[in-house]
Amino acid sequence: MKIYLDNCCFNRPFDDQSQLRIRLETEAKLKIQEEIRAGNLKLAWSYILDYENSKNPFEYRKFRIRGWAKYALTNIKENAEVIKRANLLKRKGFKKIGFLAYRMRHYLEMRLLSFHR
Repeated sequence: MKIYLDNCCFNRPFDDQSQLRIRLETEAKLKIQEEIRAGNLKLAWSYILDYENSKNPFEYRKFRIRGWAKYALTNIKENAEVIKRANLLKRKGFKKIGFLAYRMRHYLEMRLLSFHR
């Protein structure tokens, strides 16, 4: 199965774990990491993840998240089809980065995992 993890998902293990929901989401993300490393899940990466991660103010987190790109079997670059579909979603009310991440999932026909804050 192909899977696309958004930036919130990659950052979840660095969040305050005192809340049960955050801790459970972190455990789920760590299990997914194991499955990716074992080859049971196929990670997809995109230029959107690179962009969002570049805005991370925490250098250690940025470094750790960037390291996951090496596990990706697919790396989506910006292209006309993605932009065209993103603009359509924008007209439907999606926020800029959110609709691009959503479009990545549909572009690759995969599962999207997102932990919104």
